[in-house]
Amino acid sequence: MLGMYPTFYVPGIGTAWVMGIIGVIHVVASHTSVGASFLFALLETRAYRENKPQLMEFIKRYGMFLLVFSYIIGSITGPGIWYAITVASPRGVSGLIHNFVWVWASEWVYFTVEVIGVYALVYLIGKIDARTHLKLTWSFALASWATMLLIVGVLSFMMWPGHDSWYQTGSTSEAFYNVNFFAQLGTRTGGMIVMAALVGLLVASRVSDPALRRSVVRMIAPVGLVGGAVAVVMFFYYLRTLPHNALVMLDTHLLPVYAKGMVAVFAVATLWLVFAWAFPQHVYTSLAISLFLFIAVVGVWPEERMRESMRKPYVAGQYIYGNQVIARDVPGKGIHSEVERIAEHGLLQLHPFVPDRLRTVTDANELEVGRLLTKVACANCHSLEPGGPLRNLPGKLHMATDEDMIAAFLRGPLKYGTQPYMPRIDLPDDEIRAIAHYLAAVDSGKNVDRLIAQQQAAEQRAVAAANDGKSGSTSAPALVAEQEQQAAGQATPSRN
Repeated sequence: MLGMYPTFYVPGIGTAWVMGIIGVIHVVASHTSVGASFLFALLETRAYRENKPQLMEFIKRYGMFLLVFSYIIGSITGPGIWYAITVASPRGVSGLIHNFVWVWASEWVYFTVEVIGVYALVYLIGKIDARTHLKLTWSFALASWATMLLIVGVLSFMMWPGHDSWYQTGSTSEAFYNVNFFAQLGTRTGGMIVMAALVGLLVASRVSDPALRRSVVRMIAPVGLVGGAVAVVMFFYYLRTLPHNALVMLDTHLLPVYAKGMVAVFAVATLWLVFAWAFPQHVYTSLAISLFLFIAVVGVWPEERMRESMRKPYVAGQYIYGNQVIARDVPGKGIHSEVERIAEHGLLQLHPFVPDRLRTVTDANELEVGRLLTKVACANCHSLEPGGPLRNLPGKLHMATDEDMIAAFLRGPLKYGTQPYMPRIDLPDDEIRAIAHYLAAVDSGKNVDRLIAQQQAAEQRAVAAANDGKSGSTSAPALVAEQEQQAAGQATPSRN
């Protein structure tokens, strides 16, 4: 048996969109908090050196907003990400934990300092001497950035280690300081400063004192522009650290969709920051909110989706596929590839959570087995329903209803792993036929859930009839008929 887990699938939108939606909200909140910590430190340093206590009032106002926006929302979505990724990609999470358990432990220490620091920063303004408070603010800023630095080490390894030595040694330091680490750290650091500047302008728009608003805006806007420049430069460096499969995915699928939006976000953010610096008196709340939402949605969502999609077909370290199958040997961790074992024995025999009645493909259960195998092998990256937003399989197959044509794709590019952004899925012929049968049924518009429910009820009726023949009971057939009616009524209605 393989060390697999039950498959988690969300009908309609697909599994990865659940993680994506939670993750985007968390990234906006967390990046704003990290960037804001350095804005606080810079503003307070200026207030201390130039004796401008009025700046502390703005820091307190911004800090209260940050407590609600970043730390409450971030504290909810952070565990939400853990729950989502644990059920959707348990082996991927396990691989990361086994590589970075002490890195994550360190991150939690810094995060604790960060959370305590932001409360202390806000509520101790005016209650301790200015120099001590300035030290507290810089400690908060450094702890906040350290949490991001440690997480980036994990996220960048998820793309790839970048060198073969890690597979031989399994070293945590080699995994952490991978070729993608510094490029991603620089890109995110620049981006977090831009996000913090945009939120800072939003908060500044509510300041009633014109002189204070002018002073704050004129300091925040250049910081945001510098952050944007750093993000752009590091992003181009980031592109040079990507593996071949990521570049293929980027060129063929992602940039044609998102390139214009990325350019628009850069242009709008730059123009807004320049406008704010030139005309601080015209930084209105409605305008600041609208532009922040535009940049957060049109900028962060595509960026996160592109980063996640570029890893395909892997979910971590280029050794765990998105469908949780181990793709290659990792001698340094005592890990062995599972692709060949699956090709020889099949998923039905090796997956521990396949029901016993489905371990052998028959004419009666072929459709249900096909649905099960498709979810196990494909649902982590694809939605299975026509029109689904997450690379829906019917659309990718151009609604093909020819089982032989679908099976030919499974026996060809997928079997030999020739698609650079698709996992190698080498299955026995009976499992290929079951998947092709299921996908052809979905593409033809059949309500497969209802058909499967009817087949299950018919199977139960046959078993009950056999038992009834042995015992002489007459109640079993009536019970099975009732179950069949309930199953048919609960099945998803046809979309035709």
